[in-house]
Amino acid sequence: MKKCVSFLQVTVALMALASSLASAYDPSPLQDTCVAIDEPKHTVFVNGRFCKNPNLTEAEDFFSQGLNIPGNTSNLLGFNVTTVNVDQIPGLNTLGISLVRIDYAPHGQNPPHTHPRATEILTVLEGTLYVGFITSNTENRLISKTHRKGDVYVFPIGLIHFQFNVGKTDAVAIAALSSENPGVITIANAVFGSNPPINSDFLGRAFLLEKKAVEYLQELF
Repeated sequence: MKKCVSFLQVTVALMALASSLASAYDPSPLQDTCVAIDEPKHTVFVNGRFCKNPNLTEAEDFFSQGLNIPGNTSNLLGFNVTTVNVDQIPGLNTLGISLVRIDYAPHGQNPPHTHPRATEILTVLEGTLYVGFITSNTENRLISKTHRKGDVYVFPIGLIHFQFNVGKTDAVAIAALSSENPGVITIANAVFGSNPPINSDFLGRAFLLEKKAVEYLQELF
C-alpha cells in the first residue's frame, strides 16, 4: 500500500511539474485567431497583446512580404537578420511561432546569443555555415557542426548558440522559432553594452580581465 501511495504521489508531482513548465512557454490558442491590435477599445487582452475582434480578421493580418530580399551585411560582423514575428504579422499573436531570414557575408557571423523564449530550427539555403550551441553549467560543452545547403540544425531553447559563414561566398539561412516573440540576447552586447554599464571591477573579476580591458570593451559596445 505504501509503495502504491508513493508511486501515486510521485506521478502527481511529475504531472504538476510538467504542467508548470509548459505554462512557462507561449500558451496554446483557445480560439481560431487572436490578431494583435494596438487599439484596446472593444478588445480582449490575451498573452500580452490585445486581440482584434475575430469577425474583423482579414487576410492582411496573416501576411508579410520581402523575405526574398537579401539583408544588408555591410557591418562589422557581416550579417543581417530579417525578422518575421508578431510585430510584422499580427495574426501570429498567441500562435507560438515566428521566422527569420539570416544573411551572412563571407566570414560573417551571427555572434553568440540566446533566445529566452524559443527553440530555433535553422535551414541553410545557400553557402556553408559552422554552427553550434553550448550546454549549460557545469559541462559547458560545445556541440557544433558544419552545414551546407539543405542542412538543418536545432538550437534548444535558452542555450547560447551562433553561426559563422566559413565559405568564400554569401550564405543564407531561414530559421523558425517556437515563439511569436522569442526575444534575443546577444551576449557581448548585453554584458559590455548594458545601459547603464555594469561595474567594470565586477566584470573584470567575472571574466578574469584587467579593468582597462573591460572599459575598452564597454567603449566598443
